[in-house]
Amino acid sequence: MTAPLHLPSLSALLAAVLLVLVKAQLQLLPGSCSFDQDSCGYTSDPTYASWAVNNEGRFITADSSFMGEADRAVLVSPEIEILEWSCLRLVYQITGVGSLQVHLRPHGESFDYTLWTADKASDSWLIASIDLRNISRAYQLLMEARPNQGPGNSIAIFEIHIIPGYCLECNFEEHHLCGYSNQWNPNVNWYVGGSLARDPQSNLPDDHTMSNQRGHYMYVDSVYAKRFQEVAKLVSPMTTTPMSGCLSFYYQRNQARGNFFSVFTRDQLGHYEEIWRPEVYATSSWKLVQVDIKAQHPLEVVYEVAFNSPRGGYVALDDITFSPQFCHTETEPTFDPSVANCDFEESLCQYYQERVGGAVWNRVSLRPNVYRIGDHTTGSGSYLMANTRFTSRPGYVGRLHGPYLPGNHKYCLRFYYALHGFRKIDNALALYIYDEKNVAQEKIWTVSEGSRDMWTEVEVTYQKPMSTKIVFVSICRNFWDCGLVALDDITVTLGDCSVTTGPLRPPPGHCYFETGDCGYTQEKKSKKGHWLRIKGHTPTSYTGPKGDHTLGVGYFMYIEASHMLHGQLSRLLSPELRGSVGPQCLTFFYHMYGSGTGTLSLLLRRGDSLKERLLWRRQGEQSISWMKATVDYDCSTRHKIIFEAIRGPSIRSDIAVDDIVFKKGPCKDPGDSISYSGFSENFNEIEY
Repeated sequence: MTAPLHLPSLSALLAAVLLVLVKAQLQLLPGSCSFDQDSCGYTSDPTYASWAVNNEGRFITADSSFMGEADRAVLVSPEIEILEWSCLRLVYQITGVGSLQVHLRPHGESFDYTLWTADKASDSWLIASIDLRNISRAYQLLMEARPNQGPGNSIAIFEIHIIPGYCLECNFEEHHLCGYSNQWNPNVNWYVGGSLARDPQSNLPDDHTMSNQRGHYMYVDSVYAKRFQEVAKLVSPMTTTPMSGCLSFYYQRNQARGNFFSVFTRDQLGHYEEIWRPEVYATSSWKLVQVDIKAQHPLEVVYEVAFNSPRGGYVALDDITFSPQFCHTETEPTFDPSVANCDFEESLCQYYQERVGGAVWNRVSLRPNVYRIGDHTTGSGSYLMANTRFTSRPGYVGRLHGPYLPGNHKYCLRFYYALHGFRKIDNALALYIYDEKNVAQEKIWTVSEGSRDMWTEVEVTYQKPMSTKIVFVSICRNFWDCGLVALDDITVTLGDCSVTTGPLRPPPGHCYFETGDCGYTQEKKSKKGHWLRIKGHTPTSYTGPKGDHTLGVGYFMYIEASHMLHGQLSRLLSPELRGSVGPQCLTFFYHMYGSGTGTLSLLLRRGDSLKERLLWRRQGEQSISWMKATVDYDCSTRHKIIFEAIRGPSIRSDIAVDDIVFKKGPCKDPGDSISYSGFSENFNEIEY
């Protein structure tokens, strides 16, 4: 008599499961694929090794055993056009040694944007959740597998699902739990709750999503807690793109004093910031929480519960959602700290100095010459210099004040400085944080002994609870000990300098040579020299730079003229560029200092053609400074850019390049339009 009673329940359960599966299936967007029977329009890039669909279906793999000499296999999606924010869920496995990357290729652009990367092997399938921003044009997704050569190394993809919404969102109804993970603890952990199979004696709640026992949620129970303050952590997928808005979730908590429930954000460096803790300690029904978050850089949301004892009750969590609108009207909009940026080309921007005792900081410019370095921005523009107009006074104190920035934000400040002529540098330049009462709160940086007469980059991360401003201070206590201090290219961004885009984390299309050669290659033929990647000054005196343009102490590419004969050339080839409709803008910095300097040319080579088109050229000595070149060009087909350096008549003919940047054109600035001023009688040719 009991069987008929069970059958309807089983049928209802199957129907509910089917309904969930159908619902999930209907939500899949273009670009999704489970590789059941084919690759859904995904194709292998013929330039590299091929991916292969498993004979029995269900996954696609790149195996080093079948890749020959190729070092990677790239799987390219069909063209996707999704205008709303969506989430890519990727189920994958890395066997042996290798890596998997996901790139986004916007239509009409030459460079791909890396969204996500993984290199840890596992003995089971893993899930990655990757946010896809709403963009107004079509794009393709690229899955780049790089298994190490040798047997037993492979990369497999089980399914690619693209669904509407944000990757932080989850109702915990699907088996993969939206990429949320439990940070394992021997005694207390987050578990999946709900379903009809649970213990009838359990006091756990019904699911919130469906308001019945068929749904699922996450919960943590104190029953196995053995030590005071045992902690369970449920961790969201790491965000992969900047996002700000309202994070909502429902929770239940059946005891007021037995546990502590908090929500944190955790960045890539492992830094925690608490964003919520409950005001109502115990709740017998599902309670909605809404909290604003600002994720300008990758972070995870961590739901943390700590128990005092095995009688600490339970905490349940369900229906996490996200909206791009803030949930609280008093929340300040995401602040843009670029108001503190300045390259001093047109003015002092929002910087100012104290007028007591006269202006110490002056905006100056220097024409290209072979005696004194020009500005950092272009080599021929403007910058700030202290102590430029000598007076009879014994010394000075120069304070340069920046604009006020709101508190409770982590800022990354980057700037360049140069020193000339100092006997003692103790007080040559320091950086302070001032509060709203114009009182110095902290010295956060001071200059240290280093190279003179070259631009050096500084990175400083700081955070204060109140509104503050940065103040550059230069002190000259004894006139005869002091020299010249220069400042240029101040930028401020949100986040820690170690995780924000910068010289060591360049965006697509940017090559600073700090971490490698960026895929640039030599054209090796007989009787030719070579481009070399080095840091520091070049070995031959009176030629070549003292340091790179990016950091001052970093890497650059150059030809060593003493290893070559007059007229010999070296060619540095870019990686192959896809080309795009419309103009392209290429900027780079070049260094051509030395009485015997030869020629630097920029050439374009289409596809496999042997014909090359001249885009730009400079001949002879140009300046002791790094000079900026700006080049517009058009090419809609695959091509390479070639830097060709020809050695001049003497060993003082070193030629260097650095900071190569490709972007959409046309170029906005005029670039290197100021002519070289040569061996001027007035080598301090400073213009105020």
